[in-house]
Amino acid sequence: MSWVERSATEIATAVRRGEVTAPVVVEEHLRVIAERDGRIGAFREVRAERALTEARAVQDRDDLAELPLAGVPVAIKDNAAVRGESARDGSAATSPDPAPSDHPVVARLRAAGAVVVGITNVPELCLAAFCDSVYGVTRNPWDPRRTPGGSSGGSAAAVAAGMVPLAHGDDGLGSLRVPAACCGIVSIKPGHKLVPPPEDDWYGMAENGPLATTVTDLALALAVMADDMTLALSGGGTGRPGGPARAGLRVAVAPAPLPQGFAVDREFQRAVVEAAGALEAAGHTLVEHETRMPGWLGHATLLSWLARARHRAAGLRARGLERRTRSLARAGRLLGALGMNGAAGRERWRSHAAEQWLGDADVLITPALAAVAPPAERWGRRGLLANVRANVTYAPATGAWNMAGWPALTLPYGWHSTGMPIGVQLVTTPGGESRLLALALHLETVHPWLRHAPLT
Repeated sequence: MSWVERSATEIATAVRRGEVTAPVVVEEHLRVIAERDGRIGAFREVRAERALTEARAVQDRDDLAELPLAGVPVAIKDNAAVRGESARDGSAATSPDPAPSDHPVVARLRAAGAVVVGITNVPELCLAAFCDSVYGVTRNPWDPRRTPGGSSGGSAAAVAAGMVPLAHGDDGLGSLRVPAACCGIVSIKPGHKLVPPPEDDWYGMAENGPLATTVTDLALALAVMADDMTLALSGGGTGRPGGPARAGLRVAVAPAPLPQGFAVDREFQRAVVEAAGALEAAGHTLVEHETRMPGWLGHATLLSWLARARHRAAGLRARGLERRTRSLARAGRLLGALGMNGAAGRERWRSHAAEQWLGDADVLITPALAAVAPPAERWGRRGLLANVRANVTYAPATGAWNMAGWPALTLPYGWHSTGMPIGVQLVTTPGGESRLLALALHLETVHPWLRHAPLT
């Protein structure tokens, strides 16, 4: 029996029960990474020998029978500290020195029994919704001609291709949800302070989170990252105290919520309406939300992105940075000199405007993307206009909820005429992660998806 393409929950349960050992599980996944990653490019580094050593250590733990992620292979995004490994952040200009200790999220995954099998590719300094860098071009397992999204694109591609059941990523303006939607998997950006944040927290907008193929696995990984096992759903070995989302929630349906001037693919809009219909059939009340987001919010999002590029590039050798990074940072410096950094808009949206815009709804459902994933190319070699145009055309639907600090989740719901998966986004107010997970579990139950791309 192969343990590849099995869920994290299934693997951990089997390892705890002694039906398989952690080294066997990890060895099988390393073999599949070696077979598949040449076509995908999800990994910057594969930790083959070290992962097997760590799997043996997990197998020998006295508390093996209690570990929620016993023997589960996981991948870590290339901007989080993994003890003994370098975090290059997709750049040749960053330090190659190994990290002396794990980031708290990595430490929690390991404490729960997970085994880090590799470090996944990102765009340089995680500044784009693509996944290309000096370390190569990462491709979408559903269509290698297309990007898997970014910046957690390597993690999303590794999960969608069946190379790992779980992966870590982080999300500053959509960097978990965008690649999850591109790759037909599930991901959640938790609300502010639930999970220890990335070292670079993007003005408080960035959050660490998991990517998975099932909602149960997603909830289990989030529970471990948050050190709060009440977030895990049934089947994760920890019970489900809260049960399903209560009936009677008010669900705001916004197929085209973006500011004037932004277009949303009609097929994506239809998927939102259909997913909302499934929630209505479960006893929730739908509220049509036709008011577009304010134009100033789009400006604040763009300014925040450029300001972050300026800060991330500061102190690094300019000659070691890619053209895209240099141009984004230059724009951020010029605008910053004029006092334009998005701070006022971020504060306005987070303090009251997001709540006012949502109204009296409990949950919002929108498209996760505005257009199908663009080509997988070396976007880092292009300049400012090409990258800004491509990013804001296909991936403008997520950043508002980073600025608000609200939890947001994406899951697959149907197929586009191009053959690519369609992602829908669920958003709720602070503290509502369990609500989102329960709604997502219901949608998965009534409208299951293909968990892995059929690589040939």
